[in-house]
Amino acid sequence: MTEMEIDDPLVQAQILIEAGRPGDAARLLAARIAAGRGGLLARLALVRALLAAKDNDAALAAAREAASLNANVAQAVVALGEALMAAGHLPAAISEFHRALRLEPDSHAARLHLGLAWLDAGEADKALEQFAALDEATVPALADHIARARAIRDRPRSDAGYVRHLFDQFSADYDARMRGQLGYQAPEILRALANLVLPGARDLAILDLGCGTGLAAEAFADLAAAIDGIDLSPAMIAKARARGLYRTLVVADIETALSQSGARYDLILAADTLVYLGDLGATFAGAAQRLTPGGHVLFTVERSEASDFELGPKRRWRHSEPYLRRLAAAHRLDIAGIVACSPRSEANVPVEGLAVALSRLS
Repeated sequence: MTEMEIDDPLVQAQILIEAGRPGDAARLLAARIAAGRGGLLARLALVRALLAAKDNDAALAAAREAASLNANVAQAVVALGEALMAAGHLPAAISEFHRALRLEPDSHAARLHLGLAWLDAGEADKALEQFAALDEATVPALADHIARARAIRDRPRSDAGYVRHLFDQFSADYDARMRGQLGYQAPEILRALANLVLPGARDLAILDLGCGTGLAAEAFADLAAAIDGIDLSPAMIAKARARGLYRTLVVADIETALSQSGARYDLILAADTLVYLGDLGATFAGAAQRLTPGGHVLFTVERSEASDFELGPKRRWRHSEPYLRRLAAAHRLDIAGIVACSPRSEANVPVEGLAVALSRLS
């Protein structure tokens, strides 16, 4: 029997999707809905078809319409959450999955997608909480999802998804929050350290790791011939771009970006960035290979007295001075300066930190 001999348009659409023709399925369903002959199931099928066709904007529009017409139906709300995730709106997607669970607490689809959304956000414990309420008999890939969550939780660094999610949320008022509530001074601390170890320096090629909204670029603009920036958060990159101080801006993980071949820099900055990494070995190795001979790395960390590195209560990593010295020596980086500092406050209490300057041995 051909697809044209099948009376049920939903079955026809599913056949088309499975045949690798989701666009045709979407057109079939959209025509039926436009003719007034499509209910909730047709609208949900349309969202699935559009998502399969990678037409995320159209899928989101269709999902919003389905959810508005069926505001108290968990299936419609889950579909909206899926479309929001595909379009990159993770916080809104998480909110919709929570809403679906309030409407239907036993919805396996809502719980699974909420767990997957928390995974994308790097929130392993929250994902595992949702997965614990599911049965592998009804979710065949559950064991893989749980394994992925445990791997994220046990990794010696903050998950990239968590960092991206965190700073995308904070981007709107990041500068005011950091400067006002947290007394953030890491860029100025590094600039003062640069004055000590790089007196009279000018026209430097600078790489700003975890550039955020560009506060470090402001502090170092007068020393720079060019500044490039890397950050995990697209929203923060957009704020940095608006400052007009960067030559290039890239959304990327700094460990991955540094490990690749690319431009060499006279100065690499990491202001309040390495607190999201525990093991700094890959970062030191990447920085060393991307420095020009005699080039410098300047960074701040929060200080640990107990171990090489440890995760603090605010999910920020702390590092010890002996660890930093050993790691520098292992990567042929000379200690140009280490000073005690407080890059920010928490609950009006200064955070104990270190500002470090390393130079590449010729």
